[in-house]
Amino acid sequence: MSAADLIQPQAADAEAPRQRGLLSLLLIANSTMLAVYMGVGSVLLPTQIESVDPVHKVTILGIVGGVSAIFATAFNPIAGALSDRSGKRNPWILGGAFLSCAGLIFLGTVRTALLLGIGWCLVQATMNSYQAAVTALVPDRVPLARRGTASALVGLALPVGGTLGVLIASRTSGSPSTGYLVLGVMLSAAAASLSFFFRDVPRERIVPKVSRQAKVAAFLSALSHHDFRWAFIGRALLVLGYFSVVGYQLYILDDHITLPKGMHPTDAMAILTPVSMLAMAVSTIVGGLLSDRWNRRKVFVGVSAALAGLVTVIPVISPTWPGMLAFSILNGLAFGCFMAVDTALVTLVLPKAEDAARDMGVLNIANAGPQIVAPFVASAVVTVAGGYGPLFLTGGALALLGALAILPIRSVR
Repeated sequence: MSAADLIQPQAADAEAPRQRGLLSLLLIANSTMLAVYMGVGSVLLPTQIESVDPVHKVTILGIVGGVSAIFATAFNPIAGALSDRSGKRNPWILGGAFLSCAGLIFLGTVRTALLLGIGWCLVQATMNSYQAAVTALVPDRVPLARRGTASALVGLALPVGGTLGVLIASRTSGSPSTGYLVLGVMLSAAAASLSFFFRDVPRERIVPKVSRQAKVAAFLSALSHHDFRWAFIGRALLVLGYFSVVGYQLYILDDHITLPKGMHPTDAMAILTPVSMLAMAVSTIVGGLLSDRWNRRKVFVGVSAALAGLVTVIPVISPTWPGMLAFSILNGLAFGCFMAVDTALVTLVLPKAEDAARDMGVLNIANAGPQIVAPFVASAVVTVAGGYGPLFLTGGALALLGALAILPIRSVR
């Protein structure tokens, strides 16, 4: 059942304040989720791996990142489908957050590459169960006419959460256990607040009596729809290009960029991330609101993906601190607009409203799946090509292909 079915015309005004409250809590829930992803993935985990084996840090980070992303890819759509079948979101939100908190605390206690890998796999699995349920709340409860605005507000989670996560991680990199604990508690508090103030909207339980083969086919059936498939491909290519570079940013700052005297890579991260995320916040708001006002999605998504690809040449031409600042600002503008408007676009090409969480979970394979490939691609490019310049160019080429993949979408302007 879609949000449009749940809200009768005469009740629209009465529901408006409640929707605004929902969007605020969704912003907090998504922000803490991305604080975990960015804080751990960009700072705490690479720092721990470097302390364990500084010589093989690139390879180890690639393996840990790739294997853990397999868990993310598997658990997101599975949890989404199970959430659809149960007719409830809150148990998955709470369970995923609390189990993730336990996994983060475990990560703060380990000191070997193997245990770091196991711990991060567990966190990825539980975080993606949480993410699948939270993501489904937009198509569940927000009317079609407000999807762009809602997606823009929720999209602010990346700049807000990313900045917060990296700042916390950078300040606690000398004591990772503290950073993990703070991030885990924040996530749990956000999940508890969302579940307490917004109880589950009654939804029809879907328990189909079909064969296992039919279940698998139904699970991926959204990809048989032309527009959904191209939206999936475009998202996957851009995310692959983005995380191929961002996942190694700490090492890029350490080994490729000439930093000002006395500045350490973690200090640089604490500056670059807020700068990039501020740019991302601006483009998220502007892109989402303008896409609603003009009722246009494809042009915003395509242009922002193309910009994300083009700006990767800056750190190649100028591997300096000013060059990295310029790249971070422009890349933030491009990625923020893309994610805000692309999320709105995707909600408009979902095949069936009653399968929203399942299909959004399938789409999230385009978020998590490329993160399986990205660490291996990045590690191979850096090792074989002998530097981070080719890595930037590879990420840029993938983003440009993502821009081209938006063109075949027909049902959305």
